[in-house]
Amino acid sequence: MNIHEYQAKDLFRKYGIPVPKGVAVMSAEGAVEAARRLIELTNNEVLVVKAQIHAGGRGKAGGVKVVKGVESAAAAARELYGKTLVTHQTGPDGKLVQRLLVEQGLDIATEMYLALVVDRESKRVAVMVSTEGGMDIEEVAATTPHKIHTVFIDPAVGLQDFQVRQLMFGMGLPKDAQKSFRKLVHSLAKLFEAEDCSIAEINPLVITKSGNLLALDGKINFDGNADFRHAAAWDELRDVSEEAPTETEAKEAGLSYIQLDGTIGCLVNGAGLAMSTMDVIKHYGGEPANFLDVGGGASQESVTKAFKIILRSPNVTGIFVNIFGGIMKCDIIANGIVAATRELGLKVPLVVRLAGTNVRKGKDILERSELAITAADSMADGAQKIVALAGGQ
Repeated sequence: MNIHEYQAKDLFRKYGIPVPKGVAVMSAEGAVEAARRLIELTNNEVLVVKAQIHAGGRGKAGGVKVVKGVESAAAAARELYGKTLVTHQTGPDGKLVQRLLVEQGLDIATEMYLALVVDRESKRVAVMVSTEGGMDIEEVAATTPHKIHTVFIDPAVGLQDFQVRQLMFGMGLPKDAQKSFRKLVHSLAKLFEAEDCSIAEINPLVITKSGNLLALDGKINFDGNADFRHAAAWDELRDVSEEAPTETEAKEAGLSYIQLDGTIGCLVNGAGLAMSTMDVIKHYGGEPANFLDVGGGASQESVTKAFKIILRSPNVTGIFVNIFGGIMKCDIIANGIVAATRELGLKVPLVVRLAGTNVRKGKDILERSELAITAADSMADGAQKIVALAGGQ
């Protein structure tokens, strides 16, 4: 689950991480009063008006405006609010700006990068820092990897001071900023664990000319598997307007669904099998239209719902059902497939591969249905068939 920058900064404040003074507003008009308040509070007319969307690269796309005075802030707010912002992370359709953050301007001396992320290879949380703050970290990693310094947190003992010193010395951090940096990194690590994050990023982390260390920007993603621990708090932070309607509908139906840009719909049980299915479709020249895991306890109703969600995308030219029956029985899935196909009057090619518990019963149900369902003997066979029937990409 993603949240907005201003929400991430609220969490930073909660954990003692310094951030610029700022006010989040839900309209262009609200930015005027926010600008007045900040100028009075800071005695500084330099302000930053920032579009709030769930995507990076806002600055390069014109979504961040540095202005001076209330009138200039109002003009920037009117320009940004209601604008469709297209960045390298939004895709060509972009995202509609419906929230703004008005912040105090700062006199910046140094920009750095700091992030905590889950590293699946080491199975630990990685702490990454770089002197190249404000830039795309992917670009830094590709062109100047020696400028990124990383340590891994042992879950048994937590982040250690010697690791923080390694990061500071690796960056050549000025001595007068080291104490603040040490406190900030430990606070971010505490936030990361307590709030069940999958990423907590500050880019840039700045040192002002007066020597203060502040999180100028913030990005936090939560691990959805921890929803049961934070349900009420996360519901308050969630902005459904930033989510694809189909993903919201799927979540409410208990399905794990992510919309993609391809043409071949996928209905699979198990996240690992779903990922493998998408890979095999791409291997044989197709492009998956979605990730969809119906889970281990799917019913006929949830299978029908899954078909409906897949077909919400006008790009879908075929569907591949790939089920390995363990807890889920193949005959239950087969009944759901038949019911969904009849109810929806399915007009796109459908390929089904069943294996596991009650597989023979499931195949018999599909055969007796006399519907236009193509059977597959393996995952590779099914992927090849659906790519051919759906016209590839």
